[in-house]
Amino acid sequence: MNQILLRPMPARPGVIFMGTPDFAVPSLEALVANNHRVQAVVTQPDRPKGRSGKPAPSPVKQTAERLGLEVLQPERASDESFCRVIQAIAPDLLVVIAFGQILKKALLNIPSWGGLNVHASLLPKYRGAAPIARAIMNDENETGLTAMRMTQGLDRGPILTQEKVFISPKETAGQLHDRLARMAAPFLLKTLQGLMDNQVSETPQDEAMASYAAKIDRNTGGILWDRSATQISALIRGLDPWPGAYTTVKGKTLKLFSSEVMRVGDIKTVPGRIHGYSKEGLLVETADGIIRVSALQLAGRKRLGAWEFLRGFPLESGVLLGKEK
Repeated sequence: MNQILLRPMPARPGVIFMGTPDFAVPSLEALVANNHRVQAVVTQPDRPKGRSGKPAPSPVKQTAERLGLEVLQPERASDESFCRVIQAIAPDLLVVIAFGQILKKALLNIPSWGGLNVHASLLPKYRGAAPIARAIMNDENETGLTAMRMTQGLDRGPILTQEKVFISPKETAGQLHDRLARMAAPFLLKTLQGLMDNQVSETPQDEAMASYAAKIDRNTGGILWDRSATQISALIRGLDPWPGAYTTVKGKTLKLFSSEVMRVGDIKTVPGRIHGYSKEGLLVETADGIIRVSALQLAGRKRLGAWEFLRGFPLESGVLLGKEK
């Protein structure tokens, strides 16, 4: 791919930060702690949360208010009325991390430099809403962070910098999420410094290598026990902590968390059959081996370690998971 030199960024650019969930918080804190000129923070409107259904502020809003920053909460950030608000602020740069909306040219063309997005994958792989979960669900052994110059479209902009990380065989989506969120802060600062020093060039994404990380919802995680131990364990880890991979047992819905492959290929198995259990977890047979599940949750109950769960809801060896009764 051809590398393209970028125009230098101002020495201390005016930044509008756009983000919503926990993942974006360390990066916002790092910008402020390192004396970057954050002119305003844009986040999603307060949304209903919990059983009460009362609107709650996003983690980014809570952080911005704690840091004394102006907070803006448009329903649609690319609407003409909100673009006029941003024009009045006259930023040099948008920094976008997990904001939650696709931004259009009308907004991206306002800052003098443009928009910089940090995405939690090695683009062009895993564009879209759920790159962390999908990487683990597909049993990838590496992922990372990408900083790109934003263009209209879903994560299609040219790449500025990337950083790879190894995914451990037992790592859950929640654990990888937290690790990448912490890494994103120094990664963003390093990228901004490189742009200010005119030391960063951009590389167009290879469309032939692109893949899409579809959004996760509550129905994503139904377990098919006739799949391999590796596939099932990856599904469980990829949906941990939310929404949880699930199966049925004794007429109830059972969520499984914190999984690892224990044996493959050297044992006769019945897919979905409970092989045994210990203080370390519940052993379940798959098409080609055995996985160990370390945490379980019945619908409407709290998540428990497997040993504690099984004291209150015994599952004997030989019980088949995935059967309605």
